[in-house]
Amino acid sequence: MRSRLLVATSLVATVLVFACSSESPGSSSSADGGPGTTPTPTTLPPIGEGPPAGNPGTGCAIPEEAKAEDSSSPTTVVGDGTPESCTSKAFVDAVAKGGVITFSCGAAPKTIVLEETAKVVNDKPKIVIDGGNKVTLSGGGKLRILYQNTCDEKQKFTTSHCQDQETPKLTVQNLTFVDGFAQGEDLVAGGGAIFDRGGRLKIVNSRFFRNRCDEVGQDVGGAAVRAFDQSEKKPLYVVGSTFGGEAALGNACSNGGGLSSIGVSYTVIDSVFSHNRATGNGANPKKAGTPGGGSGGAIYNDGNTFTLSLCGTKIEDNHANEGGGAIFFVSNDRSGTLSITDSQLRRNKSDGFETKGYPGIFVLAKGDPVVTRSTIE
Repeated sequence: MRSRLLVATSLVATVLVFACSSESPGSSSSADGGPGTTPTPTTLPPIGEGPPAGNPGTGCAIPEEAKAEDSSSPTTVVGDGTPESCTSKAFVDAVAKGGVITFSCGAAPKTIVLEETAKVVNDKPKIVIDGGNKVTLSGGGKLRILYQNTCDEKQKFTTSHCQDQETPKLTVQNLTFVDGFAQGEDLVAGGGAIFDRGGRLKIVNSRFFRNRCDEVGQDVGGAAVRAFDQSEKKPLYVVGSTFGGEAALGNACSNGGGLSSIGVSYTVIDSVFSHNRATGNGANPKKAGTPGGGSGGAIYNDGNTFTLSLCGTKIEDNHANEGGGAIFFVSNDRSGTLSITDSQLRRNKSDGFETKGYPGIFVLAKGDPVVTRSTIE
């Protein structure tokens, strides 16, 4: 299963059918990623060190709506130019206010360790958070960093159909997210750094290091990002971003060490996923007492009609205890599609199962993955 594929056109594969995880709602959780039990984080390298954001220079086209937002006229500037003014409260208050958020924390890079999760209020149509490549947001290994949920009454109901509404539109750009942690196994589980249900989410030129969610459980995923219900089933864009990048900085969760979703389409452009882990065991267990999970070392997608599109993306050295060391993609009604263009997938270990001919990938979809000018080995 470790054969090397250099592909110029679509490939044909034999799909192996195993017990597949299907992330369905479970029970009991902390909706905002409350206090966890992870060890005290080690010191993170300064923001100027470590792996950069993204995989530049690939030539992949970036759709206009996937590009960074204009932040030249901010609604709120967090800080007054001094490091000590960039506090957790100032950032949390800015997110609740909405609009375009930038930072003024002094000349040096600044890490803001949050004392509570920053939450989007659903009557704010647009939120842009731009770190200027100098700001790191940290959950301190204890809490989720950023939360948006149009179906959370505490954040205001703004329509009669919370599961499919156009706003809020949340963009994070030029930021680093570290040591986020979310705990629990229901629809607001997972998403150690970012949880998003409803509206739209876009991630541009950002980095995700050492984020976590529960180590086991079939109904939890997304150490870095967990997503549901994007408006009109439009894609969630991830552009020029890095998840892990070094062994000490990888993200880990029961499923989906980088990204996890149910029924959400991802378009991932010029990005890097490495050293992320799916830590659960048992996949989608039928036996009582088996914890489950362990699929999608880098990316976990589940649901019915959705797509995963990769262009110019490296997925290397990720690991799944069960299926899909790189990608776990299961379209339950076989209507979803997977495409991989100008990308490299290497050394992504699947301890349990993967689709024959596609090392590091487990896929059940409308057809075979469409693989163009890419390496999978």
